[in-house]
Amino acid sequence: MVPTQLVELLTLLAAFPLLSSAQLTPSPTYAPPSPTAGLAKSSSTPNTQWANVLGNSLYFFDAQRSGKLDQGTYGNRVAWRNDSALNDGSDYGVDLTGGWYDAGDYIKATFPLVHTLFAISWSALTHGQGYSIASQTAYLDGTLRWGYDWLMKAHPSDDVLFVQVGDSDIDNSYWGGDRNIATPRPAFPVNSSFPGTDVWAASSAALAMASLLYSNATYSPFASSQQPANPSLSNTTYSAQLLDHATRLYTVANTTKQVSFATSIPAVASAYGSSGWGDDMALAALSLALATNQSRYYADAYRWYGRYSLTGTSFVYNWDSKTPAVFVLFVEAARANPSLARGAGLAVNETGWQREAENYFDRVINGQTTNTYRTGAGLQLWRGDSDFASLNPALAFTMLLLKYAPMASSIDKSNQYTAFAQTQIDYVMGKNPANAVYMVGSHPNSPKNPHSAPASGGTGFTNLRTNPPQNIHTLYGAVVGGPLANDLYWDWRDDWVQAEIALDYNAAIPGIAAMQLANSSSPDPYYVNVQAGTYSIPSGQPCDAALPCGNRLPAGAIAGIVLGCLAFLVLVAGLIWWGRRRRRYSGKGV
Repeated sequence: MVPTQLVELLTLLAAFPLLSSAQLTPSPTYAPPSPTAGLAKSSSTPNTQWANVLGNSLYFFDAQRSGKLDQGTYGNRVAWRNDSALNDGSDYGVDLTGGWYDAGDYIKATFPLVHTLFAISWSALTHGQGYSIASQTAYLDGTLRWGYDWLMKAHPSDDVLFVQVGDSDIDNSYWGGDRNIATPRPAFPVNSSFPGTDVWAASSAALAMASLLYSNATYSPFASSQQPANPSLSNTTYSAQLLDHATRLYTVANTTKQVSFATSIPAVASAYGSSGWGDDMALAALSLALATNQSRYYADAYRWYGRYSLTGTSFVYNWDSKTPAVFVLFVEAARANPSLARGAGLAVNETGWQREAENYFDRVINGQTTNTYRTGAGLQLWRGDSDFASLNPALAFTMLLLKYAPMASSIDKSNQYTAFAQTQIDYVMGKNPANAVYMVGSHPNSPKNPHSAPASGGTGFTNLRTNPPQNIHTLYGAVVGGPLANDLYWDWRDDWVQAEIALDYNAAIPGIAAMQLANSSSPDPYYVNVQAGTYSIPSGQPCDAALPCGNRLPAGAIAGIVLGCLAFLVLVAGLIWWGRRRRRYSGKGV
């Protein structure tokens, strides 16, 4: 628990309203079209289908909103959602209402939230033109402000950051609509006594990137066809507010004992436990360097990059693993603001950073790593990381490829990366053995039963798969966890491995859609070629962590048994050795 003095301080701070400024007003307004609209090829410019993908992907974030839903310029456009969780933060005397529910239940989790905000902000920074083309800039603004306004409320003082609202055990005991969410909903903060280096730094990176997006600064890492953020998004007041929180969070992360937030607060580890913070520190410092134009942050980023041996890795890019984004952002920094490196006493070394990024991409694409592989139909997977949401890592990798391609060392490399990215986009959009379009509401073959308590319309866990037979509400724009490694997909609500939805699952989609729109020659989403009704639930069982088959144990249980057997064999071998040793020395009086 936080000391009484801190509670009093937080109560005092909560009395001061959050500085904010008006959001943009959508014109024209957007509502998701019927899934049958996905059967028509686009015949106009901008591409109607990609504009719908972008519009639906932002609509999803509105459907995940918590708090008073009529706030903001365009209010609540998801008619089946209601005001909810209006007492969040009351246990600390702080207003933590608002923000987004993380997934298909009602937990609010900061670590995946800031990864999502960073990804959307970063894509908009370089491909804001795509949002403008689709008339989605105002919805982009509303999405970002809803997330960032809550994040700044969750950071009421320098070292205090609330990392979760809601208890996982309590929340997992409730399945139903948003009017009767399970309580209590405790809040969990990190502070200087219970540090959270990773979440402090990751939050700083997201806030710094948004500050750069909302500033008037010119950011042009591309040698040609510059695609800056839409100028109408610029708001220097909001930018300064974001930057203030970013710099204070980074300072705390840099000057406090470095500990993972899940170590400091074990109660939240079951939902999101971080594996380290070196990548978060590097990403935060580099983002701050670009947002502030200060070389000291660039020097820090380079120091973290070296200290934590980030070079040469083939890690996944997700909420816990940011190293691939660090590679790409270093290339952007070398091109957009080379003075940062020079001011830090370092060579700009654009070629070196290109080599780092391209080595990463090539190792994955060419199958030169032990931790990556592909399904038979070509979906890119990471061992372990893709087991619980196959599409999430593939889409994040795709976004990085598309972001980097215009900065590649050669035209051939650029074309190679763009072509591979297209294979992943096509797979998600219907070019797969299941003929499934893995974005809800985009096509008649889209999932009908994503694992979402509010969208399902059901109550209780009894017969979760069939009660009701099909979700009552369409969760437009949600990307589901995705198929198994055998390319099969079961559209079953109770199979959270495949059917779960989450903020970070959708983090890459807005950027990918914006990039397709910015590239006027991009083809339609593949789903326009998919015949309605050609997806059907496979026979048999998924045999995954959510629905293990018969006597087949989950992978974790199997691993535990194997380790137990190995431990037993080691123990037996030790006893034999000890017995032999005892017999060997027994005649020597030892």
